[in-house]
Amino acid sequence: MAVIDTDRDLVALINTFTVEPRDQERLVELLHEATEDVMRHFPGFVSANVHVGLDGTKVCNYAQWESEEHFTKAIEHPDAQPHFTQCRAIATSVSALYRLRFTEGG
Repeated sequence: MAVIDTDRDLVALINTFTVEPRDQERLVELLHEATEDVMRHFPGFVSANVHVGLDGTKVCNYAQWESEEHFTKAIEHPDAQPHFTQCRAIATSVSALYRLRFTEGG
C-alpha cells in the first residue's frame, strides 16, 4: 500500500504510459505481473499502484522505493528486463523519480 507521508523519505516513480485503448488492460496486466513476479521481491520495494486514464490512452504506474539506489538496482536486474520489453512493445512512457514534499487530507 502506498505510503504518503512527508516523514518518510521515500522515492516515488511516476511512469506515465501512452497506449492504444485496445491495449490499456493488457498493459495493466503486464505491470501487475511485473510487480508480483519480480519487483516486489527486491529490497527497498514499498508499493506499486496503477491508475488508468478515463479515455483509455493512459496508464500511470506510481511505485515507491526506499531509495533511488534500490530502485536502480531493481530496474537494472536481468529478471526485470523481459517485463519492460513487453510493456514497450505496446506503449510509450515518460518516467521520473520524485520525493514527496506536501500532502493534505480531507
